Amino acid sequence: MQSIQNIFLNKRTIAALLLSFTLAYCATTEPKPKIEIQSSKTSIQIQPIFHGSLVLTIGEKTIYVDPSWGGEKYKDQKKPDLILITDIHPDHMDLKTLGEIATKETQIIAPEAVAKEAKEYTNITRLKNGQSTSVGDINFSAIPMYNITKEHLDKHTKGRGNGYLIKFGGKTIYISGDTEDIKEMRALKNIDIAFLCMNQPYTMTVEKAADAVKDFKPKIVYPYHYRGKDGLSDTEKFKALVKESSPSTEVELINWY
Repeated sequence: MQSIQNIFLNKRTIAALLLSFTLAYCATTEPKPKIEIQSSKTSIQIQPIFHGSLVLTIGEKTIYVDPSWGGEKYKDQKKPDLILITDIHPDHMDLKTLGEIATKETQIIAPEAVAKEAKEYTNITRLKNGQSTSVGDINFSAIPMYNITKEHLDKHTKGRGNGYLIKFGGKTIYISGDTEDIKEMRALKNIDIAFLCMNQPYTMTVEKAADAVKDFKPKIVYPYHYRGKDGLSDTEKFKALVKESSPSTEVELINWY
């Protein structure tokens, strides 16, 4: 007989899978605009893919973040030199998609919980919260991501997943992963571009996300990962809140779905 703990774990797994299927079913095929910023070395290009997934081109490196939803979504992208994975949920760690896009040369940076699930991949650099690594002249730092409201503590536990700071040529990009408005986010400094999650009941409300922006003041913020249990979060409201409380931050809206 299954233990109560295993039953709860299975329920969480089923819920995550249902979210994945819903997101995939609702996906649009419209091309998403590419983001480009100029560093002191070369331009950095960022291609939104879907939900919490994006592709960065930094110098000669192509970097996938949380590749999911099937390899077909990445057919127009170069093969990844590097893959960043934030957490174990299937909208971030999709082993089927990983098998379709990764090559023998692809490096993976991920938390330990992901490495344990992706045992067939030996080229994994494991990062705990607070640790960093470099690939060439690109630096990657693992930032905590977790829930802090009492009723959501089991969704993303502290220390399991990683948000990431990507630093190159004097520019810093923050990828939040699945998190609430934690103190570690609020303490960030000198962020050029932030990709900030906001979906219920899994991560932040738009109000909490906007309040966090007031503290860490990124130059530009892109809402991403904003479809939740009851549909899309109100990113226009987020933009209005940020404009009111943090006028130095520019909010850019992209249809990730």
